Amino acid sequence: MDLNADLDQRVVLDTTALPWTPSPMAGVDRRMLDRRGGEVARATSIVRYAPGSHFDRHVHGGGEEILVLEGTFSDERGDYPAGTYLRNPVGSSHAPFSEPGCTILVKLHQMHPADQQQLVIDTHSAEWLPGLVAGLEVMPLHAFGSEHGALVRWAPGTLFQPHSHPGGEEILVLEGVFQDEQGSYPAGSWLRNPPGSIHRPWSEEGCTIWVKTGHLPATLGPDGSEGLLQT
Repeated sequence: MDLNADLDQRVVLDTTALPWTPSPMAGVDRRMLDRRGGEVARATSIVRYAPGSHFDRHVHGGGEEILVLEGTFSDERGDYPAGTYLRNPVGSSHAPFSEPGCTILVKLHQMHPADQQQLVIDTHSAEWLPGLVAGLEVMPLHAFGSEHGALVRWAPGTLFQPHSHPGGEEILVLEGVFQDEQGSYPAGSWLRNPPGSIHRPWSEEGCTIWVKTGHLPATLGPDGSEGLLQT
């Protein structure tokens, strides 16, 4: 299956308007954002676990990245409430479930194989750092080679300078309204700006976004090696 699989194309989606499609496990549904492959795929999705649902134990052949958006996501290592950021490296395995139900952002098969750091970050207690312009705060989540991930909080009226994304950019708007020359993106919007794209973002009312850069079409390791993992 190919869905928004051309990484050279800009994509803007209202994730709240997308249909839920069933996964192989009862009670686990997903809104597909981009995908290349079958059930084992390079994929970005919003995944919803109904209360009491679970997924069978599985191995992450290409790694897994998660941001818990609502509820509590769990596996045998612990419980992860809304606001938790997780990375499960290439070769890791787990058996996830959710007792109360949850909604999560999930990225699969998009991790450099040399990036073996397992992460669990509570973004409600992690530190916000000053951004590059007044009104901007940044919470770094992860960096490896060319890849950088963070939460970014924009005060009302914040304007960023024009800049380019040599390795692409991906954004999920969590709160408020994010903007650039091409439009306004309320909470629930997912954007993928391709490699080499340029924009000048701002937020009139303020917003919080999850943002990832330097991973399109692949994360380059510190040694310049390519970590593209596609089926």
